Amino acid sequence: MNPKEKIAIRVAKELKEGQLVNLGIGLPTLVANYIPENVHVFFQSENGIVGMGPAPESGFENKDLTNAGGQFVTALPGAMTFDSAFSFALIRGGHLDVTVLGGLQVDEEGHLANWMIPGKMIPGMGGAMDLVTGAKKVIVAMTHTAKGTPKIVKKCSLPLTSIRRVDLIVTELAVIQPTDNGLLLKEIAKETTLDEVLSLTEAKLIISDELKTF
Repeated sequence: MNPKEKIAIRVAKELKEGQLVNLGIGLPTLVANYIPENVHVFFQSENGIVGMGPAPESGFENKDLTNAGGQFVTALPGAMTFDSAFSFALIRGGHLDVTVLGGLQVDEEGHLANWMIPGKMIPGMGGAMDLVTGAKKVIVAMTHTAKGTPKIVKKCSLPLTSIRRVDLIVTELAVIQPTDNGLLLKEIAKETTLDEVLSLTEAKLIISDELKTF
């Protein structure tokens, strides 16, 4: 199992029956592949669909049916499509239960930076700022490091996506909850050790008294 799959499997366990969920571009889209069979959630994409299904079989792609990242998707029975105004009304109006977003950095205050690296060309900020601000719960799904450099840092050096504190950080090594007191380390992967997690994390972590493995 590769690190991204491990992250997606753990994030999927956070989703509950009947929730309206937005999956960001990239790694977060993998979460849809690991929803338990007895849990039914409604996936929303900011380009205008609720009831988004998995990728279609080869040959059945519809050029007018994609997610926000331009990947082909399917529509489940009962799905609906709508314009961007309605889509962002859902997001900004606080109607999304959960959004799962990728991340470049998260700091000790739980601030997320995920929309740009200064000096590099970007296609646009997308819906990340609206999603972090408007969703009821924000989960960051990202690898723990970038080529060995910690992504969970004392202070974000990249431009922030929002000043709102995210609710949960899931990496291939750890599950961390930002709190008023700092970053609470709740779980570590079975394949790692506490010392390794601490060594690969720049930010200070508060170790839970009930630390678990996943």
